[in-house]
Amino acid sequence: MASAVETLIRGVVTKGVMKVAEFNRDHRKAPASHPYLTGIHTPMEAELSLDTLRVTGSIPADLDGRYIRIGPNPIDPNPAAYHWFLGDGMVHGVRLKDGKALWYRNRWIRSKSVSAALGEPPAPGPRNERFDTVNTNVLGHAGQTWAIVEAGGFPVRIDEELNTIAHDPFGGTLHYAFSAHPHLDPDSGEMHAICYKGDVQDRIWHVVVDASGKVVREEPVAVSNGPMIHDCMITKNYVIILDLPCTFSMKALISGHPFPYRWNAEHKARVGLLRRDGKGSDTIWCDVDPCYVFHPCNGYETQDGKVILDVCAHDQMFRPDAAGPDSNRVPFERWTIDPSAQNVTRRVVDEASQEFPRPNEDRIGKSYRYAYAMSLPDGFDAASPNQSKLFKHDLVAGGKQVHDFGAGHIPGEFVFVPRKGGEAEDDGWLMGYVVNTGDETTDLVILNALDFEGAPVAIVHIPHRIPPGFHGNWVASN
Repeated sequence: MASAVETLIRGVVTKGVMKVAEFNRDHRKAPASHPYLTGIHTPMEAELSLDTLRVTGSIPADLDGRYIRIGPNPIDPNPAAYHWFLGDGMVHGVRLKDGKALWYRNRWIRSKSVSAALGEPPAPGPRNERFDTVNTNVLGHAGQTWAIVEAGGFPVRIDEELNTIAHDPFGGTLHYAFSAHPHLDPDSGEMHAICYKGDVQDRIWHVVVDASGKVVREEPVAVSNGPMIHDCMITKNYVIILDLPCTFSMKALISGHPFPYRWNAEHKARVGLLRRDGKGSDTIWCDVDPCYVFHPCNGYETQDGKVILDVCAHDQMFRPDAAGPDSNRVPFERWTIDPSAQNVTRRVVDEASQEFPRPNEDRIGKSYRYAYAMSLPDGFDAASPNQSKLFKHDLVAGGKQVHDFGAGHIPGEFVFVPRKGGEAEDDGWLMGYVVNTGDETTDLVILNALDFEGAPVAIVHIPHRIPPGFHGNWVASN
């Protein structure tokens, strides 16, 4: 069976090339122990519904909603042709209300292959027939909960208890592609995204989804080499495009690798400033030193016309035949983008390797003070994580605070939830999953952001290990 991404790009290669790729893939040798199918990444084998959860501490009474996070959890993986980014999506969620943890649920997103493996009919709704695995982000918008992915996969609507409702390109208003990382404008209620398709090498799209959940803009932007653009950022006037040297690789495809994107030293690294209502052809392109960015934290414009962008900057990405990310260091950086000089100045804010940066997202596109990120060991060994810390950066006064969960406790991405009635930017709660590798359990941990280094205000204990995932969000009850 062809991998999802291989199938997706059939439109840009000849049948002969695909036959060679399929032959080489079928003859790839499986590793003795696949790093993303064993240890902390060992997939869960069942969907669970737990209605009794032990809690330590006191869940804030104003939290009424669900913390949900998605990630890869392959239902029937082939170790010889598995890449972490391609695993079947599984959503994990905890429902909080009135100071109680009402339930935990985990559910596979129903792609055709997942439905077949579970003996179910295919989930309804139109989809990208070449690529319907959705595993990267999950969020609430326009009264619905959406699981999303990049590279041309359509969104999937899920219900309150995380069951797949339908594959849904925003009511048929999405025509080309969506992203794993749309950003919500806190003032307009619109989501903005930069989107690419695996079978289109010469253009990407700026997509806007309005507050009602309908696509109102799909503006093409010319590119070359099929860049993998994982994320973007918005400011008051611009959407920021990260066109960096990780691109589609025909060599990787022909070799039979399931994930055909590689570091491309010949691809010019650049950052684009596209006016949010402008033509793609008017994008202002600014040179930047080669690196790769999965995730910016936030961006905003300065009074002198420059644009600030804070990012976790990988020194490289996907150079060898890797099964996942492979950079050596990932410092937190501040980029100053100068549209007049058409260049980018990079300044290291914190040398420590880190990822999944998040702000108080009421400040998206605006000047802000605090950024929260998950620590990483140098070498970015996501297959064997040993980090136990979260960081809180003060971008005005400088410096950072560290919350250490202790040896053997591995946090994922944490999201900030403002406290009702709070006025300070950091008056709120941080929450995310923490895996205890000692006893193979997981905690949903809630921290007081104002007392970042203090003990958690609440811990919801989940009696099994949740494999490391990608992105999560707090979805407040309607």
